[in-house]
Amino acid sequence: MDRCRPHRYVERPMRDNPAVTESSALTSTSATADPSILDDLLWRGVIQESTDLDELRQRLAAGPVTFYVGFDPTGPSLHVGHLMQVLTARRLQQAGLHPLLLVGGATGQIGDPRESAERVLNPPEVVAGWVKKIRDQLAPFVSYSGKNPARLVNNLDWTGPMSVIEFLRDVGKHFPVNRMLAREVVRARLETGISFTEFSYQLLQANDFFELHRRYGCDLQFGGSDQWGNITAGVDYIRRRGAGPVHAFVTPLVTKADGTKFGKTESGAVWLDPTLTSPYAFYQFWINADDRDVGRYLRYFSFRSREEIEELERATAERPAARAAERALAEELTTLVHGERETQQVVAASQALFGRGALDELEPKTLRAALEEAGLLTVRGQVPPVAVLFRDAGLVSSLNEARRAISEGGAYVNNERVTDVDATVAPDAWLHGRFLVLRRGKRTFAGVELAE
Repeated sequence: MDRCRPHRYVERPMRDNPAVTESSALTSTSATADPSILDDLLWRGVIQESTDLDELRQRLAAGPVTFYVGFDPTGPSLHVGHLMQVLTARRLQQAGLHPLLLVGGATGQIGDPRESAERVLNPPEVVAGWVKKIRDQLAPFVSYSGKNPARLVNNLDWTGPMSVIEFLRDVGKHFPVNRMLAREVVRARLETGISFTEFSYQLLQANDFFELHRRYGCDLQFGGSDQWGNITAGVDYIRRRGAGPVHAFVTPLVTKADGTKFGKTESGAVWLDPTLTSPYAFYQFWINADDRDVGRYLRYFSFRSREEIEELERATAERPAARAAERALAEELTTLVHGERETQQVVAASQALFGRGALDELEPKTLRAALEEAGLLTVRGQVPPVAVLFRDAGLVSSLNEARRAISEGGAYVNNERVTDVDATVAPDAWLHGRFLVLRRGKRTFAGVELAE
């Protein structure tokens, strides 16, 4: 048997799984952008810095606006840290703007400079595979029909054919090196060293903005706050090329109140790809959000109205144990990313694991994902008694403690109380022929899986 440590969850009162709110549907067919979107983004805290919001507001009122946001393929999937950009793009499209979602087939081969050390360059064929996966992940968040349809673009289309001479003459000529050196991340790397490859990233991203402005009339770029230097370089580059004016803003870095990195758990990053992070684990990430964070997360990520969000914030302040805001956020985002059916399954799993639903009605993949999050003990060969399973699953520290938990009525197998300290597992007790759910008390559980 493989020993494991159980996961302790705080028990959450659950409600029926709601559909995504009506306001989250992509219903805008207007060819003119709504300037009030800026007021909504400001209220949500989504705009940290901008070029000139008054000018941008006037531009939005003047007629159709095309914007772009970029995603570099540095891995096989987007993660929850990307949701700020993905969902802001969705909001802008709902307000009537035309989205260009750029996946960096070119810039992804270079890599934006990091403060710590030089990036490892990934092979072009690997980056190309990641480009396709990320393009597929972005597709469900925007609409490709209507009067302001989205478009997916790849900067390799215009960067790849460019010769070195063309790049240096047409692009590099417009970039003062002293300004490039003033960028914070570049200054931080000057002592340890930075390659010309990473140093030139700013030129590539600025040229993307210019090309999208020239090809599609793109007047607005936004991105994360760490991209402010690159983005404003693009604004300035377009001006130096005699085009524009264009506009830009950046969103804040998403943080956690406890000081840990947003989007990270004990098991690693929280990915949007269900094969890397299960829908159950994705749901648990949001429902376990800190009360101090959930109000900000609702404003950043939820498509509920201002009135609904403020009511959920009040409910958190007045009745934090009810976890109403966390449940609302978890259900809405899981539905957005993984669909309503998966959300119904993970909500049902959360209820069933705490004895408020039928375990045998859960799909095997959902049940296994939930048990993996809790701690999953693998059993090979002869199955030991229940008390031994409780000990080896980490629910108790010793066999005597396991026997005591059983005799005191605090041990459950598949939500059925075990009363015999020498009890064994019946052959027909295994869920889907291979799983057991062990629970001690109301809140702590672990899983057992029969090895194939």
